[in-house]
Amino acid sequence: MSLAADDVLLRVNPTLGIVLALLLVAAAGVAAVARLSDSGRRGYARAIGAAGLRAALQLAAVSYVIGWVVGAVPLLLCFVALMFAVAVGTAGRRVTRNRTWWWAALPIGAGVLPVVAVLLLTGLVPLKGIALIPVTGILIGGALSATVLAGRRALDELHSRYGEVEAGMAIGLLDREARLEVARPAASDALLPGLDQTRTVGVVTLPGAFVGMLLGGASPVMAGAVQLFVLVALLAVQAVAVALVLELVARGRLHRNGAGPGSSRLTGAEGE
Repeated sequence: MSLAADDVLLRVNPTLGIVLALLLVAAAGVAAVARLSDSGRRGYARAIGAAGLRAALQLAAVSYVIGWVVGAVPLLLCFVALMFAVAVGTAGRRVTRNRTWWWAALPIGAGVLPVVAVLLLTGLVPLKGIALIPVTGILIGGALSATVLAGRRALDELHSRYGEVEAGMAIGLLDREARLEVARPAASDALLPGLDQTRTVGVVTLPGAFVGMLLGGASPVMAGAVQLFVLVALLAVQAVAVALVLELVARGRLHRNGAGPGSSRLTGAEGE
């Protein structure tokens, strides 16, 4: 079923490019005026501009690459592996800048791989690029977000409340148990975006998978079923990712060196 020109979500023409550029400049401008920055005083205005330009280049490249990999399984698997590697690097470096960043591979992989394996083994998703790449990309993206949020919140909480962790150890708790008591509530908040999206789907938002299938000619029932699968799968992936990030932080595998007073104990630098 082909779509008429009036049915497409966005028309790809010079006007779209101009609007995108203006939106990116506006986003960076607001960040600059409001002096939005991270804890290290690094402003987000430049990061927003760089992220937008990088996204444009990457999507342009991927649009051509996907056309090559959809017909060859080895190329398809290499592309999925590349997606995973980039996600691990991005998530790990967001959580910590020391050499423990590579532990981010565990929560992302443990969340995504079982779900993808089940989908392939049951035949719900064929081993074809046109189906596997978008599904895997959505799941990896969800695991990446959960890993970053859980890791950063957990380590920030351990740093700001290091006294409570030491107090717990003073009354007989193991290091891991004391860290878990402090970090667990903060890390668990990483599940809130996924939960809110699932709770409000169809009422507040119509996510991309649903809209994309409708525009592709699928029935509303089919589009709804696919979107429900995506949301539930994301909940499973993110729950696994958050649980494993919390465990890695509690065991000192994922930490920040020099995070502040007592950091060598509280963020697990002894686990080097």
